Amino acid sequence: MTQQVIETIASKLNVHPIHLRVFMSDLDNISPENLEAAYKEYVDKNPKPFAKWVGGKRQLVQQFKDMNLYPPYGFDPKTATYFEPFVGGGAMFFDLLPKKAFLSDMNAELVITYNVIKADVEALIKKLKVHKAKNSKEYFLKIREQNIEKLSDTAIAARFIYLNRTGFNGLYRVNRSGKFNVPYADNKNPLICDEINLKKVHNALKNTKILHQDYKKVLDKAKKGDFIYFDPPYYPVNKTSSFTSYTKEGFLEKQQEELRDIFMDLHKRGCFVMLSNSDTKFINELYSGLGKQIVINKVFAGRAINSKGSGRGKIQEVVVINY
Repeated sequence: MTQQVIETIASKLNVHPIHLRVFMSDLDNISPENLEAAYKEYVDKNPKPFAKWVGGKRQLVQQFKDMNLYPPYGFDPKTATYFEPFVGGGAMFFDLLPKKAFLSDMNAELVITYNVIKADVEALIKKLKVHKAKNSKEYFLKIREQNIEKLSDTAIAARFIYLNRTGFNGLYRVNRSGKFNVPYADNKNPLICDEINLKKVHNALKNTKILHQDYKKVLDKAKKGDFIYFDPPYYPVNKTSSFTSYTKEGFLEKQQEELRDIFMDLHKRGCFVMLSNSDTKFINELYSGLGKQIVINKVFAGRAINSKGSGRGKIQEVVVINY
């Protein structure tokens, strides 16, 4: 489809052509005749993650459904509560759209961004439009060096999304001092302000609590019939895999074993529990021999976001469920 055709349809829909291009990236050879109707239908559907996120599950949700791994049979999103302690991009939450949910993450800037979208999405959109108008490598570096302790929550959220949308390969990476250190991507026309989707995310978060705290505290409220999805920092597949966390704290053997124990505690409470992790000997052994109800499944995930091209492509992961 030519750029001229896309611009014509975008004009009719009163949207930016970039919105259509992003929308079309999830479709196979859609015709111009069907694009307008499909986009209108899309606007009324579920929101998608507002941030690119390493390990995000947007492309895996349908595979989970096809394999009957998700959602758990018996979970009622209208009455029970959904918990996602390592929410990241939130693809599972945005697909499920439960009536009540607790989301949490150890990444303070991410949690602030969720809460700003929930509380005042219009103010956020206004600031993102400023970032969009000024976007350049020099501007990116200036924003990257800002001291977030001196910024309002709305400014922190706008900065977070701007850097995420314009940084190299959509990475969120911090150095040992906790400072964002991803270089500028120099992409043409990055989608910095996805206004339609941000408003849908805002609506989805209305009855949701988003917390910045240790995941164990969030789960104190989990009870029988609730659904918990764990998507923790993955255990490294080899010694060179240093990108195991989106905060400066690590998440290695001790933390993975603690998470396994919490998984089993929730299982005993009668909760539906689902966990994703790397397909390594350590993780497979960690969740083996725990009883007939604890099942280890294998899925293939696409890794489009990585600091190295060799790290992108299909990779096998484990999905552990207790139902």
